[in-house]
This record gives sequence, structure tokens and C-alpha cells, in this order.
Amino acid sequence: MGRRGGVRRSPDRDGAMTTALTQGLERIPDQLGYLVISDGAVLASSGDLENDEQTAAILSELVATACGLRLQRGHDPPFKRLSVVFGEHSLLVTVSGQKLFVVKRQNHVQEPVAV
Repeated sequence: MGRRGGVRRSPDRDGAMTTALTQGLERIPDQLGYLVISDGAVLASSGDLENDEQTAAILSELVATACGLRLQRGHDPPFKRLSVVFGEHSLLVTVSGQKLFVVKRQNHVQEPVAV
């Protein structure tokens, strides 16, 4: 149920670069939208998260805060993925280099089994 939306690019970015950034994101099952963020700026977006700079800023701050919770010293972030789970959807954040890849996915809520 992937939705395609506008891809936001800066004028100096070339289309091939944006396509390379978002190629895998568009194929994730049950995705409702995505963001690619670098230094707080939205490089690409689609679906429910299209041009959502407020969510990008909040998630960038959340990742920065989580990085401050280091239990061990090192240059790499202390995690690779961060999930924020809501009732009907989740925001899945993957850190890769200086970029954040955010996917909004539909949750499949299952009714509890009555015993």
C-alpha cells in the first residue's frame, strides 16, 4: 500500500541521487510514507510524511537525545534503529551515516485471544 508522493530535492541534487536514497523505502510493505533527513533538512519525502518538516525536526532531536544515552564511548551511534510505536502506526528510524531514514508503517493490531 505504498503511496508515492513528491520528492523534495535541493536544486543542486540530481534525480539519480534521490532515487538511490528512496529506492528501498518505497518497497517496504505497509508503508504509509517516508522521510530522508540529513542535518535536520528533508532530502526526500512521500505519503503521510510528505514535506513534514515538523516531524523531521522532532525525530532528529529524538535521535540526538538517544545518542546522548551512550553506555559506551565510540564514534558510532549506540543504535542502528529506533522505533516509535503508536496504536495504528509506527515510525521506524534507521541511522545510516549522517542520514536518518524514517518510514511510517501501518501496525496490524490483532485482537487478544479469549481463553
